[in-house]
Amino acid sequence: MPLSEFQLIARYFGALPAAGPAEGVVLGIGDDAAILRVPSGEDLLVSIDTLVAGVHFPPSLSPRAIGHRALAVNLSDLAAMGARPLWFTLAITLPEADPRWLADFAEGLGELASRAGIALVGGDTTRGPLSVTIQVHGAAAPGAALRRDGARPGDELWVTGRPGLAALGLRLLQSGAEAEDPACAAFLWPEPRIAFGLALLGLASAAIDVSDGLLADAGHIAERSGCGIEIDAALLPLEAGLASLPRDEALELCLGGGDDYELCFTAPPSAAADISAAAGRLGLPCRRIGRVHAGEGIRCPGFSPAHAGFQHFGANTDA
Repeated sequence: MPLSEFQLIARYFGALPAAGPAEGVVLGIGDDAAILRVPSGEDLLVSIDTLVAGVHFPPSLSPRAIGHRALAVNLSDLAAMGARPLWFTLAITLPEADPRWLADFAEGLGELASRAGIALVGGDTTRGPLSVTIQVHGAAAPGAALRRDGARPGDELWVTGRPGLAALGLRLLQSGAEAEDPACAAFLWPEPRIAFGLALLGLASAAIDVSDGLLADAGHIAERSGCGIEIDAALLPLEAGLASLPRDEALELCLGGGDDYELCFTAPPSAAADISAAAGRLGLPCRRIGRVHAGEGIRCPGFSPAHAGFQHFGANTDA
């Protein structure tokens, strides 16, 4: 007999490790609304993202990876603002209530939720084309959250990880590569940089997570901060799988690929040693790739992008 909506929620999501008692949860799953107590004296940060099959991930992607990605891309927003994760809600639209699919999806979701210390407190389920919407809530000290509008001329531009590797991974997956390939893994299992985002508080002047492409997202910092940013192509991390590609192709993936969920941020030169030390403690690759200057816009001398980053209503190719 098919599960009802309430049975589905109780069986697959009510038992998630992070769905139990958690900070500030007065009432969680099972009522008309959750009751949450915002930590005293802290700002509440809220972000929401929807992942649609065929747009944000291949429809054939494993449900465990979909569950992980759906939460990871939202946690990445909290990481970019230096926020401490608290709670999330889940709204999922399913073509059918497949028990095996749901169990694997909940496993991928729950594993990351447990590591991030974030609690599932409610949501919704409905029938239709596969899509997953997650809203996350986090906390930060008043006025301490990192924003996009704080970059100043003289600051340096940094990025974590290996931008472009996830875009290469998606390309390889679409051509039939194994999921264990490091580039494929970068696409399937993005790791939100929560601990590093917290470490950047008091060091970084502005930050953003790299979801639509490094060039486009650094451009958002430039626009919001009212200044210009120049990326030095010679400083970009083109190691790992990108190193085997022609340089122009590697640059296109690194600067325009998207789906990295790394952190791109600016900081004064005086913070460089502390930033490197924090990255070293976390075992996280992190390097300076450019500078902020008086002016406007974003540029990388010697590189002409084929596109300006992912746009939902532009000329993008579906996943």
